[in-house]
Amino acid sequence: MVSIDRMTDDDVKEVAEIERQCFALPWSEKSFHDEMTNKLAVYFTAKEDGKCVGYAGFWNVSGDGGITNIAVLPAYRRRGVASMLMEEMIRAADALGIDLLTLEVRKSNLAAQELYKKYGFDIIGERKRYYSDNGEDAFIMTKILSK
Repeated sequence: MVSIDRMTDDDVKEVAEIERQCFALPWSEKSFHDEMTNKLAVYFTAKEDGKCVGYAGFWNVSGDGGITNIAVLPAYRRRGVASMLMEEMIRAADALGIDLLTLEVRKSNLAAQELYKKYGFDIIGERKRYYSDNGEDAFIMTKILSK
């Protein structure tokens, strides 16, 4: 059974390992430690039997939520973990009075785009050559939260 909880500093080492397995340009362990003291940052972990198998987070900046990352270990994908994380982020954003959630996603990441569309995100634009590892473009996707 997977549980979703607020990320703590104790989770950072495992989260950084998930990051390394999931992204071409992973954040450092120090970056995640810094996020734990960032008053704008809201992060969650997904754990199964005490093991961190995914994480997600956003920044709350003046009523807008900027989703930073959603990542799930490859062995735990297609099991609803990303959906659980997304639902928790939306609940938290709504509770904080956030009006809008925004994110960037690689144009080639169709699975992620489908997840975001499932939760009401729409493509509103794109950022050319957004990803520095390969120059890939990103779609900008947003979701307006209901009041």
